[in-house]
Amino acid sequence: MLSGVMLLWFVLTAISVVFVALDSIRTPESPVLKWGFILLTAYTGPVGAFLYVLGCREPLPGLHEQYTATRWRQVLGSTMHCVAGDGLGILVGAIIGSMIHLSRAAEIGLEYLLGFGFGWTIFQALFMKDSSGGSFIKALKNTFIPELVSMNYLMAAMVVVTTVGMGLVPEASDPSTAEFWFLMSMALLTGFVAAFPINWWLVSRHLKHGMMTVRPAEEAAHIEGSEHMAHAAHATGHDAGLHSGHGNAKAQVSSAEIGKVVIVSFVVLGLCVAFALSYGG
Repeated sequence: MLSGVMLLWFVLTAISVVFVALDSIRTPESPVLKWGFILLTAYTGPVGAFLYVLGCREPLPGLHEQYTATRWRQVLGSTMHCVAGDGLGILVGAIIGSMIHLSRAAEIGLEYLLGFGFGWTIFQALFMKDSSGGSFIKALKNTFIPELVSMNYLMAAMVVVTTVGMGLVPEASDPSTAEFWFLMSMALLTGFVAAFPINWWLVSRHLKHGMMTVRPAEEAAHIEGSEHMAHAAHATGHDAGLHSGHGNAKAQVSSAEIGKVVIVSFVVLGLCVAFALSYGG
């Protein structure tokens, strides 16, 4: 039964990844978010493709800015961005941990460090430094707390799913098996759901960016005079139409509130890790 489900899942995932990769070429989205959707689809199969179509794919020419301006689509872009980058690091950590036979606690620690490190320094700060005026150092500072709390909820959910899954299907702890990759897909999908609410909070307070629109200068100039460009921001250079971002609005939250959110995220993560170690032990 499980073998049949996994086979169907992997076939649908392959089809979904090809569709998103080819279709996103003509979508006026930021390149890093295009890659994010491709990675998300590789992780979550047809669910990722469905989210791409419903949340990012331009419905009609010239409508991407208006279409993606809705709050839930902005949050979708933010959450997807987190899961795509962090998930890659977590997968690498899980593979390394299995290969060198780390303890469960050490493996969780490695997955967390690689997931957060890659997601924060590469997928957030480096790829999105233009939103911070082109400064990588400033981008690291701006994205640290948002990435941290988002990663905590993603990792918390994944730890629970992978621990229970490996307990039920021991083969799932070996990266050379299909069971491992199926379980990691389910864990990343669950992590996406768990991270969505905190990303809503982050986006609503301008601590994280959501979807963005990037068009060639000529196309942006043509659309600029229409009502569809009412909420668009303009980028310098050969691209224009960047919608939303870290630098476009001032954060609307106090340091005390941020501190509480960080503490709660670590409490949730700690409880989930404690469950994993207890269950696994």
